[in-house]
Amino acid sequence: MIVAESLQKSFTAAPAGKAVFAWRRRKSVRVVAVDAVSFRAADGCITGLLGPNGAGKTTSLRMVAGLIRPDGGRVEVDGLDVARAPRAALARLGVLSDARGLYPRLTARENVAYYAALQGMPAEAAQARIETLAGLLEMKPLLDRRTEGFSQGERVKTALARALVHDPANIVLDEPTNGLDVLSTRALREVLRHLSRPEGGGKCIVLSSHVMQEVERLCDDVVIVAKGRTVARGSVGALCERAGAADFEDAFVRLAFADAAQEAEPA
Repeated sequence: MIVAESLQKSFTAAPAGKAVFAWRRRKSVRVVAVDAVSFRAADGCITGLLGPNGAGKTTSLRMVAGLIRPDGGRVEVDGLDVARAPRAALARLGVLSDARGLYPRLTARENVAYYAALQGMPAEAAQARIETLAGLLEMKPLLDRRTEGFSQGERVKTALARALVHDPANIVLDEPTNGLDVLSTRALREVLRHLSRPEGGGKCIVLSSHVMQEVERLCDDVVIVAKGRTVARGSVGALCERAGAADFEDAFVRLAFADAAQEAEPA
């Protein structure tokens, strides 16, 4: 299980201006990326963070993955506090970030094996696991090719295999279908469903997306994030009922942009 409670994160940004050299003479701007994001993601369940671009989804997942430290709030992975026991907590995570980060001069096999070594896996066990993942992800023809020149779908498969090589109980994916074609998206969706079921290990899966149709088809539980805050959560059906909408897209708009709608109403 992954638990995020009241996550907060702000960044200091240089002020706008055409003259790059002049920014030092101006006051820096504090940008609030995440204000109050909370969610619980259970084992055997696919939990989706859904929100418009800039809502704080990626920053929230980076805090969950221990890539950046929150200004406030906390994250637990299987009961382990990420801030207090980062190595133990992160060993139970597989992370597919928005930047796939493959080494272009290495083959797909070498990319995955390198990450397995970082996780402390023996070489023989790593190679056996790579062969298993290659079958699951339908990437056997890619294994011994350099990743330089891979298509987006091939890069995602390799990065996902790297995230899964140590068989983590929890998987975090940031916009996993971004840039994929229809067939690659469908294949990835089936892999994630398999991993969340008992035969796939009953893993806890958390993913972010701004594509409502993808979340509607894939996720068991949905957390709607807007302006750095959790504004609603529940199943697709429950969210539609709460918003009084028959269509999930309509429900999302009503829940995510409720403040804007109220401000637009005449007094």
